[in-house]
Amino acid sequence: MNDSYAPPQDPLVILHEDAEVLLVDKPEGLLSVPGKGPDLADCLLTRVQDAFPDALLVHRLDRDTSGVMIFALTRHAQRHLGLQFEKRMTQKTYVARVWGVPSDKSGTVDLPLIVDWPNRPRQMVNHETGKPAQTDWRVLKDEDTTARVRLRPKTGRSHQLRVHMLSLGHPILGDPFYATGPARDFPRMMLHSQELRFKHPQGGRSMKVRSDLPF
Repeated sequence: MNDSYAPPQDPLVILHEDAEVLLVDKPEGLLSVPGKGPDLADCLLTRVQDAFPDALLVHRLDRDTSGVMIFALTRHAQRHLGLQFEKRMTQKTYVARVWGVPSDKSGTVDLPLIVDWPNRPRQMVNHETGKPAQTDWRVLKDEDTTARVRLRPKTGRSHQLRVHMLSLGHPILGDPFYATGPARDFPRMMLHSQELRFKHPQGGRSMKVRSDLPF
């Protein structure tokens, strides 16, 4: 990854800002947090903190995933939001383009996941020692040889959406780890965090923040 890390230099796109929370549109190809080594130091967290020095990490998106990410601007907000993610009180909606068209229109993948140690950071299904992982999916559009799908993870395992779609036989287009052959031959991974629903840390009102689809 080090050799090929050339993150986009687009300006920060702010989707929502108030005294407690900041939501930004993460570009594809940018790490959420710093990697190991100075060549992987550039990331969304440090860019956000350049503009908002009090910003605190709440969750992450994979480097190749774009879309909505939330940061806390106070310690109280970080604790509050962290508990919401931990207790699955948030709702995350992703849109992906996948290889092939699922025969069903919708379903739920319930397959436990664990890191594939010899090939990390790849993950794999393991029914003995994997951690529970569930994803609801629905076909939005049949694109002939590909499909556009809505994904709603019930859990937040690493690479969950990517492995779950692979398990259905429909890898996400452009996925550098799990797509092969023509499914991999795309300019980016076609996975976007389109919407995040959460309770505001100050007062608990329900909020919904969306990001436009880039593909």
